[in-house]
Amino acid sequence: MNRTVKIYISILVLVLIVIFAIDYDKPKPIDWRPSYSIMDKIPLGLYVFNEEMDALLKNQKIHKLNVTPYEYFSPLYDYDTLVNDYKTKGAFLNISEFSEVDDQSIKEICYFVSHGNNAFLSAKIFPSELLDSLKIKMDSEYKMSDSIFNWTANSHLGSQKYKMTEGAGNNYFSKIDTLNTTVLGFQNGDSTRVNFIKVNFNNGAFYLHTQPAAFTNFHLLKSNHHQYAEKVLSYIPKGDVYWYSKSETISQSPMRYVLSQPALKWAWYTFLGGMLIFMVFNAKRKQRIVPVNTPLSNTTVDFTKTIGNLYYQEGDHDNIIDKKIIYFLEKIRNEYLMDTNRLDNDFVKKLHQKSGKDLLDIQKAVALINAYRKSRHGSLEEDLIQINNAIEKIIN
Repeated sequence: MNRTVKIYISILVLVLIVIFAIDYDKPKPIDWRPSYSIMDKIPLGLYVFNEEMDALLKNQKIHKLNVTPYEYFSPLYDYDTLVNDYKTKGAFLNISEFSEVDDQSIKEICYFVSHGNNAFLSAKIFPSELLDSLKIKMDSEYKMSDSIFNWTANSHLGSQKYKMTEGAGNNYFSKIDTLNTTVLGFQNGDSTRVNFIKVNFNNGAFYLHTQPAAFTNFHLLKSNHHQYAEKVLSYIPKGDVYWYSKSETISQSPMRYVLSQPALKWAWYTFLGGMLIFMVFNAKRKQRIVPVNTPLSNTTVDFTKTIGNLYYQEGDHDNIIDKKIIYFLEKIRNEYLMDTNRLDNDFVKKLHQKSGKDLLDIQKAVALINAYRKSRHGSLEEDLIQINNAIEKIIN
């Protein structure tokens, strides 16, 4: 391990130590997400509601739906012409920030209610399809104060107003069908701000409540707020209750605990970032500088020129002519596979046919070579030039 790597690792370890030191005594921040999950113990979860269901809904059997309302209720409908009714009776229950019931399930719930059953929905906003079916409109108001007071309309349940701040909403029912609707509760100290109603729907009824925060962990454990939740839930008719809640599934990732703890999560992200930086800066392979070796130059041409100049300066024209003829005949043997022992007319015709060179040029070159071989006297420079030019015409 070289010195640079050790420095990077030391810096990374130091950063992790600093993060742990900063977060060691730091209180864990409160998670105010409105999850409305029975698995969550955060302020706006439904863990306490789930644990206290038997106390809040006394003498009522609770059925927890693990599928959508449509998937649950649809198979329970008896299509026999003599029956045409559901095989079960009771009340549907759902509590969420914004109604999490899908459109197909809303239709099924309406059908379920119309056959003499009930549905209790608590949410800040309801599906438009449901509101249209019940001839209801919703609105919201802006208040300078974050506090919202809630109370029930039935004087027999008491006139206590419950002040809610955390997770509370300002939505209310601005228009209702007075012939089929009964007002059950109000908010914000004004009897015109209706937040809880009962709407008759064929043979059954819908109970719509716009303050779902009343059933969360925070308010069920705060002061006397649980009394308000009990009063609201007391309107649900006695019988079986079918509770639908989209509970969050627990992550099966091996990193779920690390990512759930802020200190460990940021330490993990810092580690990944440090490793990424380390890889980027060390992506280039490190090695010693490779020296530049100048390749050996091809000295064959220079050597040939030197030897040629030597023969030329010595005036040994015969030697140069002999070597030129040897080179010429060797090239013919290699390229055209011809016998060069006899340079006669047959040789000239074959070389002309195989090479495609001009017949007169071949005849001239062969004649000069034969004449040189017969004379064998001291050749002049003009003879060398003449034979060289004749041979070069054929070779090139």
